[in-house]
Amino acid sequence: MLTLYGFGRVNSKVVGLTRDLRALWTLEELGVPYRVHGLDHPAGETRSEEYRRLNPFSQVPVLEDDGFVLTETGAILLYLAEKTGRLMPADLQGRAQVTRWCFAALNTLEPPLFQIAMIDLLGAADPTGAQRRPELVQWAGLALTALDDWLRERPYLTGEAFTVADILMTTVLREVRNAGVLDGFPRVSAYRERCEARPAWRRTLEAYEQRLGAPAGSAR
Repeated sequence: MLTLYGFGRVNSKVVGLTRDLRALWTLEELGVPYRVHGLDHPAGETRSEEYRRLNPFSQVPVLEDDGFVLTETGAILLYLAEKTGRLMPADLQGRAQVTRWCFAALNTLEPPLFQIAMIDLLGAADPTGAQRRPELVQWAGLALTALDDWLRERPYLTGEAFTVADILMTTVLREVRNAGVLDGFPRVSAYRERCEARPAWRRTLEAYEQRLGAPAGSAR
């Protein structure tokens, strides 16, 4: 059985933003048997020597498949898609397009969005955050404008089919879901809502909130 090392306890401010949600959502979409090994982040479990043997960067999540260990969410999602033959086209060029959009989510969209999210999360604890935020919003806007235009004639990133690229992109967009950054991009906002309406995502959030002991709906 697949084992996903995910969060078992986190600071309440990051509930709903943790990157294990990407792998958990994928596993729910695939409907494969798996178990979650919950890690207590405030207690330092991700910094233990045992966990560093799984992930040298002490990050979450980690996927373990019968002794095979994989880290990094993009790699985990692509591996699960390849392993099951789902959430990914069968042809080489189709797979390449999904990979392309996985990279776009993580390398083009996430850098400015994550920094905005961290500034908002830290508040006064980041003394330069207020100064840096407008430039980051402008940077994000360039990518969001292009994405909004791309989605003009496509329900999902690569066309009609929902893929692991959409899981990555949606979870990246969620990082600024309460920041007002997406307000001027109606097709991006509608795309995110379309993806989050999927039953597998609802199941993922419910199980996640229960595992963390978070109030129902707090991860949305």
